[in-house]
Amino acid sequence: MFTTRNKVWWGLGSLCLVLTVGFVLAGGWANGSDGVEQEVSFGDVSVHDPSVVKDGETYYIFGSHLASAKSDDLMHWEQVSTQVSDDNPLIPNVYEELAEAFEWAETDTLWAADVIQLEDGNYYMYYNACKGDSPRSVMGVAVADDIEGPYRDLGIFLKSGMWGEESEDGTIYDAQIHPNVVDPHVFFDKDGLLWMVYGSYSGGIFIMEMNPETGKPFPGQGYGKHLMGGNHSRIEAPYILYSPETDYYYLHVTFGGLDAVGGYNMRVARSKSPEGPYVDAEGNEMDQVKSNPDLPLFDDASIEPYGVKQMGNFLFQTELDEDSYPAGYVSPGHNSVYYDEESGKYQLFFHTRFPDRGEFHQVRVHQMFMNSEGWPVIAPHRYTGEKTGNVSDQDVSGNYRFINHGKQISAEMNESIEISLEPDQKITGAVEGKWKRTGDHLAELEINGDVYNGVFLEQWDEATGESVMVFTAVSETGVSVWGSKISQ
Repeated sequence: MFTTRNKVWWGLGSLCLVLTVGFVLAGGWANGSDGVEQEVSFGDVSVHDPSVVKDGETYYIFGSHLASAKSDDLMHWEQVSTQVSDDNPLIPNVYEELAEAFEWAETDTLWAADVIQLEDGNYYMYYNACKGDSPRSVMGVAVADDIEGPYRDLGIFLKSGMWGEESEDGTIYDAQIHPNVVDPHVFFDKDGLLWMVYGSYSGGIFIMEMNPETGKPFPGQGYGKHLMGGNHSRIEAPYILYSPETDYYYLHVTFGGLDAVGGYNMRVARSKSPEGPYVDAEGNEMDQVKSNPDLPLFDDASIEPYGVKQMGNFLFQTELDEDSYPAGYVSPGHNSVYYDEESGKYQLFFHTRFPDRGEFHQVRVHQMFMNSEGWPVIAPHRYTGEKTGNVSDQDVSGNYRFINHGKQISAEMNESIEISLEPDQKITGAVEGKWKRTGDHLAELEINGDVYNGVFLEQWDEATGESVMVFTAVSETGVSVWGSKISQ
């Protein structure tokens, strides 16, 4: 069925498809992490706005409309729940359990949930609901002793959209400077303090310190500290990850509109403190990034230059038949990130739409790496267990389909062009420059005068059904580029 995440107030009016999809979409053979060839297949699901949490050896994702799924290998997913209803296993009798939230937000559905296990061993689900044609929203928390529920409501702790009335910080609510209280992410910092980052459009992204004993904010913070956005700029879906590898906190957000024509795209900034200030690759302080109040609502031009853009609309051009699986994404975003301390791997979880498939969406997982400058770069193809290793110049040289993600917020596709990484370390074809390996697998590319740092690795290409060499890198101005080698 279709349910509406109806952001009319934000000029989107978009549809989120909520259905169970658990089937093998593609198959083939690839080299596994141990170098042994293995069969590749996927079981895919739909969870809009997936937020990841790991329980034992199982990864769970929770999203909008009380949808959730789980996987042991990040390739084959099992749907746990699909939509807000009284038979949803996460919160049975949800309309009675969360009656106050639905009444305040004047809605019958829920938006992006986040789940964390606190020190008492229980699981805390941060739920939120929004009217949709205004920032009238509510946020609360529910608790369970099992990650799959049932969750019991502990109450509401934040509200927004109270036009002309006193807001959480004691001033009259103003949607240009006060947040829309949705899209929470709760996390521990490196010192064991508990935080919640949240917000969408309206006054931007905010952060609050949380009480780990109650799961709720410490009193007296109002809406917390402002980190980014304002004046109704289209910035949402915050998620903060600390990297012990770089000693930075990374604030992941999504710019643009979530539907197939909204130009949704993932960006990141970083800070030495969970409270900021967060900066992009050019050193711009993100708390100053907001829409121009003198321009119409959702002024993308004011925010477009900022943040490190990691992924937007793209299409790898292939010479496959029309029934082949699409080799690109439309409006990928609302991501979460998981760092595995044992393996040292970073995994990026997000939902995406696809070329020529309307509002249909599924979850995707791509591996992420830190480049030599301490910025995350995303592998071009979905995760199949690959890992970085020694690569040679001979492995790297060849013809590639090349994607430049740019900085734009647009529904237009970034279509691949063909380039060649020559054995003499020149780059020729549709762009010109130089390339080199700066370590076993680290990549440095100079393209049309700009320097990009990233990694080389081998991945399985879902569209062509084969293992290929790829590169992923980001420039000093926060532009990401990808290459996927063309089979000979």
